[in-house]
Amino acid sequence: MFKLYFLLSVGLMLIQVSRACDEENQLVRHQQSDEYLASAYEFNPNLEMFHPMAYYESGARVPEFYASPYEGRTPFTNRPTIQSFKKQLNNRPEENNQAEGRFVLGSLGANLINTGLFNNRFTPANTWRPFQNLANRIPVSYNPNFNNRPINAFDACTSFSGDTGICAPGNICSLFGGRPSGSCVLGKVCCINAITTCGGTVTLNNTYWQSPYTAVSAPSTCALTVRMDTKLVEQFAKPICQIRLDFVSFSTTQPTAGTCTDTFTVGGSTSSVPIICGDNAGQHMYLDVPSSATTSNDVQLIFNFATGTTATRSWNIKIAMLPCGASYLAPADCLQYFTAATGRVRSFNWQDVAGSATRQLNDQNYNICFRTELVPSQRATQICLSVCTVTSGGDPFSITTPTSTKAAKSATAVDNAKAILAPLELVLANEEAALLLAKEDLKVKDDAVAKAEAAYLIAQNGGDPEAVIAAEAAVIAAKDEQATATTTVNNKKEDVATAQIPVTAAQAVLTAAQITAANDASTAGALSGVGSSAIVNEINTATCLYDYLLIAGARDSTNVEADRYCGNALNPAATPVAASVPVCTPIKLFRMTYQTDSTEGEVAAGTDILPAPADTANTGFCLDYQEK
Repeated sequence: MFKLYFLLSVGLMLIQVSRACDEENQLVRHQQSDEYLASAYEFNPNLEMFHPMAYYESGARVPEFYASPYEGRTPFTNRPTIQSFKKQLNNRPEENNQAEGRFVLGSLGANLINTGLFNNRFTPANTWRPFQNLANRIPVSYNPNFNNRPINAFDACTSFSGDTGICAPGNICSLFGGRPSGSCVLGKVCCINAITTCGGTVTLNNTYWQSPYTAVSAPSTCALTVRMDTKLVEQFAKPICQIRLDFVSFSTTQPTAGTCTDTFTVGGSTSSVPIICGDNAGQHMYLDVPSSATTSNDVQLIFNFATGTTATRSWNIKIAMLPCGASYLAPADCLQYFTAATGRVRSFNWQDVAGSATRQLNDQNYNICFRTELVPSQRATQICLSVCTVTSGGDPFSITTPTSTKAAKSATAVDNAKAILAPLELVLANEEAALLLAKEDLKVKDDAVAKAEAAYLIAQNGGDPEAVIAAEAAVIAAKDEQATATTTVNNKKEDVATAQIPVTAAQAVLTAAQITAANDASTAGALSGVGSSAIVNEINTATCLYDYLLIAGARDSTNVEADRYCGNALNPAATPVAASVPVCTPIKLFRMTYQTDSTEGEVAAGTDILPAPADTANTGFCLDYQEK
């Protein structure tokens, strides 16, 4: 109880100290908290890199190059001075400053009675926040390593291991369940927050969700809730508009024919988030979330693990909460967002590994966006993409082998050969049937001759001349019919032989066409595919119709243009080729769209549609990009 009363006394003293602060210190704290938010999400702390809109009141004039609704944070040089904000601070609406006075004795007592001191911070019941205004009560100091930027409580820091945390007093780090890893200014520690359980709730920025220490069993589900609530001091009383997930590590079972058996899904986000699995270390996602200044919102991160495999499941996912209005938010509808002039972008589950396993995932449909950068002192006018270099036998570009024009013609030749052969085989079959009937008739005649000859021998033994003459005539007649039947059989054999000649020739044509089609289909597996589809001999071919990478307006060095790419090479050539080339697009906003269908099995033939070769050994893509 003494400690509790001591904390209450300290809190009241801090309130009095705060009220004694002059107007300029209020402004410094406001600017300082905004700058913290940029630092907390691992962006350049240089003051010139922050978006000026954070300091412009509604209706104020904004520089023209921030008018784009798509682009995120962009550098600028004419940063307003601190004196220029004084009038804006005085004119702020009353409600904008209400968060400053939330720490009052009445609410503290009520919350203390209702919830208690030792509630688990990962449960919704934890509403007692005795340190909610501590960030605004710590004296301001300045860090000479970052252009004398003001340092505050809960500022971002990096631990010895490279993890991102927040600067906080040691006791507050313990209160939040974190672990100290390194030191910050003013005697604070670099507090790293991690959770290794399933079913918890996270409210603190830069939290790491790590797989449990014990092996994950299957079948099972492991989920985590990310709660966004402006009432929480750790969220700075600002609505959260996006969550960024960084997959520090991520390993589950590989897909079966492109379909994930182990799945990672996201619930509660307004973004279209694909199901992923496999190996995704180094990947990231931006999740748009419903923002509210009054009600909390939850986003669920869910792993579902299937039976039938002993694969190791492990993950370490950093969860960053991005406040509304921040200049570093990803543009709308961008699942991935890259903010450097050069870099590498990969499809989920792409890895530089040898083998024929299909790594391309089904049901992928998302945008990958790139911020327009200064290169080196002016804004980039184009972005160029080329396949990345592999060292372990991986395939840097393999998106559903298309049916090329050549393969389509070969497939049509097979169909034509079959059409020619079919009636010839029917004629041959009819002739063979007639020959069979003739042979059966000849057998009957042979039997009749044998019977007539037997009757003739009996008549001779009987001694009746008339009987002998009659039996002899019967033998002669039977042999005449036998000769006629024999002639018919021989004629039918000739007819069969004649019918066999075109059939043999047609079969040879069909066999050759089938061999050519198989070779062309195999060759198509190493070719590029462009366009949405193509008509060959009135047949619709399956070229980049089902799975593709869309790069609007992309051209190669010879100015050949294509928007969709698939196959085993990144190349816009009208005639598919096996070599990948760099492609560039000047179309802004810089972005790509990745699309796959719901099956990685063979695309079946349909009415006037040629089948695509079986979708085997597809890996997705790995591209290096450069803004110019």
